[in-house]
Amino acid sequence: MANHSDLSVTFLSIGIISLLTLIEFIDYRSVYLDTNIEVNKLRDERLTVSMNITFPRVPCFLLSLDVTDISGEHMREVSHNIIKTRLDNRNVPYPNQDVISDLKNEVSRVEKIGRPGYCGSCYGGLEPEGGCCQTCEDVRKAYLDRGWAFGNPEAVEQCIREGWSEKIKMQAQDGCQISGRVRIKKVASSVSFSFGRSFQANSYHSQELVPYLRDGNIHDFGHFIEMLKFESDDEYDSRRAADAQRLKDKLGVPKNPLDRYVNHYSQHTGRRGPDIKQFMFQYFVKVVSTDFETLNHEHVSSHQYSYSTHTRNIDEGFHIKNEEGIETTHGYDARPGLFVNIDVSPMQVIHTEKRKPFAHFLTTFCAIVGGVLTVASLVDSALFHTIHKEEAERR
Repeated sequence: MANHSDLSVTFLSIGIISLLTLIEFIDYRSVYLDTNIEVNKLRDERLTVSMNITFPRVPCFLLSLDVTDISGEHMREVSHNIIKTRLDNRNVPYPNQDVISDLKNEVSRVEKIGRPGYCGSCYGGLEPEGGCCQTCEDVRKAYLDRGWAFGNPEAVEQCIREGWSEKIKMQAQDGCQISGRVRIKKVASSVSFSFGRSFQANSYHSQELVPYLRDGNIHDFGHFIEMLKFESDDEYDSRRAADAQRLKDKLGVPKNPLDRYVNHYSQHTGRRGPDIKQFMFQYFVKVVSTDFETLNHEHVSSHQYSYSTHTRNIDEGFHIKNEEGIETTHGYDARPGLFVNIDVSPMQVIHTEKRKPFAHFLTTFCAIVGGVLTVASLVDSALFHTIHKEEAERR
């Protein structure tokens, strides 16, 4: 009888030791993320804003992309690494985008300079290097550089020759999809999508609202954000970007909160009345640096962000009273458009991939064996004495 109890305790102990050792081995082989929050001590960093946004009721020639930051840097008419795709009134891209007349497409537009030896007038605008404005676009740029609005293309020889006004009328019903990347300083910044080209006039930032576009069309900035994310230089490397995304998925970090975000878009797919043509759409984005260090000691910088939104009807004026009679005053610099206001957190989150050392596994294994055998010996001793006592009482 005692031998049977000894065997039962022995096999039970072996089973417990095996199970606990397996659990500990799995834990030893598992990779976990250690998270810390620190002050970001890096300086002169750059942040890349990657975007893909559709405006179904803003033609590409009328859409301007500007970037300003708190340091006073102002990038006007950003076109480098930016692609504008014309959309028809069903929001379908036109075929052969590289050959359609686009009015403003630095990549695909082919200008007709004119006859040999021709030097076009700039009509009082700021002359470029060389002193000639060969195209309507050159005259328009010269006006903006001078701080003037370009409002009468019918009186400009180059615009007449290129059929500028006809192209405007032809594209008035278009929408526009803008995609690409913009590199900005890693400070508080604003990325603006608004009507017309921007220019400086008497130290003020102004927009050329294309006053000659008086065809009765309703243009508004209802939009669909297919993708909006913030990238570091590390994420230009697809492998390192994949590592960052893998770790974000592991942590359950939302991919990009504004991806596939709809604002006055799907519920009004066709032409609308003047209900939001003077609307100003604002996004206030808080960007936090998120760094990852993988098991092979490779460092990857990334970012995550949260946001809040505000929509304002400029037609309501600058002094508004709510139902309770409380007056709200707005600034005078409001204009229709989409504005992404970026605030960068001074803190950074650091996630480090770690695995428990082998010494920890070995120590735990010894503790499991010693603990189970000690308890087993106590149980075996108790069973032995109980069985012998019962046998003695029977005799």
